[in-house]
Amino acid sequence: MATTRIKRRRKRNRKKRFRIIGAILFVFALCIGVGFYYATQVYTASYKDLERGDKSDLREQPVDIGSDPISILLLGVEDYATEGGAGRADTQIVMTLDPETKEMTMTSIPRDTRVELPAEKVGDAYAGYHKINSTYSLGELSGYGAEKLAVETVEDYLDIPIDTYATVNFEGFIEVVDLLGGVTIDVKEPFWERSSIDYYKIIEFEEGPTKMTGEEALAFVRMRKRDAALTYPRDERQRQFIKASIDEAISAGTIFKVGQISDVVGENISTNLSPREIYAIQKAFSSKESTTESIEIQGVNERLEDGLFYFVPDEESLENVKDQLQTKLEYTSSDQTEE
Repeated sequence: MATTRIKRRRKRNRKKRFRIIGAILFVFALCIGVGFYYATQVYTASYKDLERGDKSDLREQPVDIGSDPISILLLGVEDYATEGGAGRADTQIVMTLDPETKEMTMTSIPRDTRVELPAEKVGDAYAGYHKINSTYSLGELSGYGAEKLAVETVEDYLDIPIDTYATVNFEGFIEVVDLLGGVTIDVKEPFWERSSIDYYKIIEFEEGPTKMTGEEALAFVRMRKRDAALTYPRDERQRQFIKASIDEAISAGTIFKVGQISDVVGENISTNLSPREIYAIQKAFSSKESTTESIEIQGVNERLEDGLFYFVPDEESLENVKDQLQTKLEYTSSDQTEE
């Protein structure tokens, strides 16, 4: 069995902050694994409503979580550089879940995707074009609501309803993985990444089953600029992490740690999922019958007229992704209805 080897490199007095890629994935794994017990312990601390009633504005009727196909927006927020305020949601992943077929899909929205924010939501000071990862912070700064603006922006971009959301920050990811005693992931290709805690610390991953701490797991799901990212893409590593976290979270030992986990979760995770809804998801998707599919938005990074680089999607690919997600959710958009 291969083990994670860590070595330190000294460089000049310069420290770089890393963005959180994939951190939000753990909250979903934890919800599935610990289920109802987890939900009842941390519900009061982590619940945050979107103030939109019991459904997305794009839905005619509320969904029945546990019975109907639903969507969840997973947000990984980097707020340690701003001392917990007005952070960026550098990870935005839309998951669809179908309780009948046991199918899950994951669609990552590139952090540099260009979106337009209207003045009626964020005011004249913040209206205009922005990268999608800034919607979380701009929602907070404008008073509109960080999660609310992030959710509504993704709804507009993909033309689908977002039924629920879950947000986790940097500290929550590392602490909860460590409380679980780490996760074991079968690394398919060796690579290295810098630690998010210490810039001078290099974390090397060797091929084979590897037991990872929270610090190491974060580096595993975050890496996107090394050569290995081309042949061992981030989406695949994120899916591996989700499955490994589920396996660890449903173990008997985790139940005895739920008190400690609830303290960490309450401080670092927010969601509008109720205990009943989390339990319904746990029942539907904790079996080995569930499958996971990745849906990719293809495109390129380009410098646009404002001088900044943005992710520009291939229009045909984006429309195809919208169609797939609408089919998974059994949803018909208003544009299709009018046609």
